[in-house]
Amino acid sequence: MLRAFRPGFVGIAIVLLLSASQAGAQQAVSSFLAAPVPPAIQAARNVFVSNAGSDSGLFPHPFSGGPDRTYNQFYTELKQWGHYSVVSSPQEADLILELQLASPPGPADANKQKGASDPWPMFRLVIYDQKSHYILWTLTETIQPANFQKTHDRNFDESLTALIADLKKL
Repeated sequence: MLRAFRPGFVGIAIVLLLSASQAGAQQAVSSFLAAPVPPAIQAARNVFVSNAGSDSGLFPHPFSGGPDRTYNQFYTELKQWGHYSVVSSPQEADLILELQLASPPGPADANKQKGASDPWPMFRLVIYDQKSHYILWTLTETIQPANFQKTHDRNFDESLTALIADLKKL
């Protein structure tokens, strides 16, 4: 004769099963090897900063300044870091850092529960090997939205600083 399970037992069994599957998933994620950073990035000493521009409609609102703000600010922060020597022509460089401020098109007021959302402006830094012209790495940082000009500008600054921090981690 079968006896019915008590609700408490079933609840404990479910929690144990979920915990075991979550632990297995965490173990699977942590078992991946860290892929190597291309040696050309780590060995580089000279870089050329390429201004890939800014998409239209971002200046003077929501961000103050003009389309060159991204390039000028990135260039200044890169020089202050001092890790790379910033050269004036691509031929003198080990790496080409192509910087762009993009505002990708996307759905307006899409159903966010299904994964569709309005894209936010982002910085995109593509690192090219000067000799082969191949892309070695790409970094992106999203700029969070805001309601006021001052907050838009602060978010812009924070995201650009985060992009430099991402580059430093390489």
